[in-house]
Amino acid sequence: MNLHYSIIIPVYNRPDEVQELLESLTKMKGNFPFEVVIVEDGSPNTSEKIIDGYKDKLTLKYYLTENQGAGKSRNYGMKQATGNYFIIFDSDCLIPEGYLSAVDSQLQNNYTDAFGGPDAAHESFTDVQKAINYAMTSLMTTGGIRGKKKAIGKFQPRSFNLGISKKAFEKSQGFSDLKIGEDIDLTFRLWKEGFETQLIDAAYVYHKRRVDFAQFYRQTNAFGKARPFLNKRFPGTAKITYWFPSLFFIGFIISLLGTAFEIYLGVLFYAFYFMVLAIHTMIKERSLRVGVLSVIATCVQFYGYGTGFLKSYFQKK
Repeated sequence: MNLHYSIIIPVYNRPDEVQELLESLTKMKGNFPFEVVIVEDGSPNTSEKIIDGYKDKLTLKYYLTENQGAGKSRNYGMKQATGNYFIIFDSDCLIPEGYLSAVDSQLQNNYTDAFGGPDAAHESFTDVQKAINYAMTSLMTTGGIRGKKKAIGKFQPRSFNLGISKKAFEKSQGFSDLKIGEDIDLTFRLWKEGFETQLIDAAYVYHKRRVDFAQFYRQTNAFGKARPFLNKRFPGTAKITYWFPSLFFIGFIISLLGTAFEIYLGVLFYAFYFMVLAIHTMIKERSLRVGVLSVIATCVQFYGYGTGFLKSYFQKK
């Protein structure tokens, strides 16, 4: 199968991130034809000077548009692309040199019209970024669905690391107007059109995510708010696991209240869970500080997503 890849990158006010991303793409191994399409989404602080420095190293296309949001910017980039398979990255990603080799090898063996890849923490990440990455990808926090674990049922690719064929894009018309959850919305519509998705374990990226816990909270809270809306838009897609962060948060409050009545079993359970999290992260990252921060990141994630989910769910009702 003759696949030509177009890498689509929407960007808003992130020239430093774009430089790091493009630098990582210059180190890509393998003889795979690919172009890079960058869509500047109405940024006051553009990446134009950065782009100019890489035009002799990469096949680059650069477009400046009015601010329209990440989803519409991705659609615009795919319309301008010349490849027959599009790969979408967020601007805060670093791409390993073997990424395209992993993608091409898997698609040649088991072709699907869309795929997603996991994310990992780069050694250059801050301790907070490593802790957030753990909270988002660990088997002990999210079930590993954003890490290197096969999800139960069909895999739902995320837009920070997502591939889609030109055929599937043209059939689905790409991303919708949703600001949060637009990648899951796209996946559900692809399935409805009969396209298959898959997780390519080896096609991971280093995703910086948010740089502090306040931004991380806002992100996870928005994710939580989006899920009940998506469940309503696509009946039959809801899962009991979507309730877990909310139940975790409610259980934590109940366990604290229980101590007033000398009931300590709940508090002991959470203390044990947090201790295991910290130890596991500490061993994985070889850092006590990251281990402690991973507990905070997990609490922020569950609280943010859980409260967002509950608020949206009952508003929907």
